[in-house]
Amino acid sequence: MITYAKSGVNIKNSNEFIKRIKKKLPKIGGFGSLFPIDKTDYNLVSSTDGVGTKLKLAFLNNKHDTIGIDLVAMNVNDIVCVGAKPLFFLDYFACGKLKILQAQEVISGIIKGCQVSGSQLIGGETAEMPGFYNDGEYDLAGFSVGIIKKGKEITGKNIKKDDVLVGLHSSGPHSNGYSLIRKVFNERELKMYSKELLAPTIIYVKNILKSIDKFNSNQQNITGIAHITGGSFYDKIARVLPKGLKAVVEKKSWEVPEIFKIIQKKGSVPDADIYRTLNMGIGMVLIVRPQVALEIEKFFKGAKTIGYIKKGNNKVEIV
Repeated sequence: MITYAKSGVNIKNSNEFIKRIKKKLPKIGGFGSLFPIDKTDYNLVSSTDGVGTKLKLAFLNNKHDTIGIDLVAMNVNDIVCVGAKPLFFLDYFACGKLKILQAQEVISGIIKGCQVSGSQLIGGETAEMPGFYNDGEYDLAGFSVGIIKKGKEITGKNIKKDDVLVGLHSSGPHSNGYSLIRKVFNERELKMYSKELLAPTIIYVKNILKSIDKFNSNQQNITGIAHITGGSFYDKIARVLPKGLKAVVEKKSWEVPEIFKIIQKKGSVPDADIYRTLNMGIGMVLIVRPQVALEIEKFFKGAKTIGYIKKGNNKVEIV
């Protein structure tokens, strides 16, 4: 049996670290951080993230043209969770020795990700640190800033009992859980499944912003949005729940893509662990009023109602 902790990642430690930081900085912890612009009607919204050990698969398969899309997606998908429109993006590319063609491929993916999300790549930093990284390896981080009108933020505070969870499909594991995946698969298998495992993270921004314009113009029908990344269903949906409510996710309500079934079977990964590690085919969850759930399903092609909200203890239950 393989768990995320056995692969070297301890989510409990990470959550404890965040709790300690929040004691000093109580406003942190949302998907995007709000910063009010004085004397205006707008907030800036910021996010920073990386790609994680998915980079190891890019190195192994010598494929670097889509990893930049992942980098942008991990940031702008967080920003749109509060309903904000991404404005601009900056990247940090660090390596031992700069390989120009490799770096060019990475940056081309970042440019494409910015185009898809409707944001602009306005700068970044390239750092050469000899002896710090293995030959041919690099690390990536990204920084995104968006904007939203004050009072229009989607924070989860308006979520009510009987609201419905609508899941938007993922392209694969996106950019989370790769320490587990690399523990389960050997090098040959990582190459064999490279198409599924290196599929770039879907950038949901434009469609979600369109849905907000359509369904939240008169009243807030989309009451919460969760980007299913690290901590997956349990941690990310819980992040937007107000006190006194819980989310119930019905795992049989959608067809889990085959790659996730293969990972779970080969690694004998328990349900409780795999649904806290991988997105299982659901990359984003919208929490919506029940009366518009069917319309929202139709708006997002392939979307599925995957659960509901009920009274509870601010946790997520998977049944």
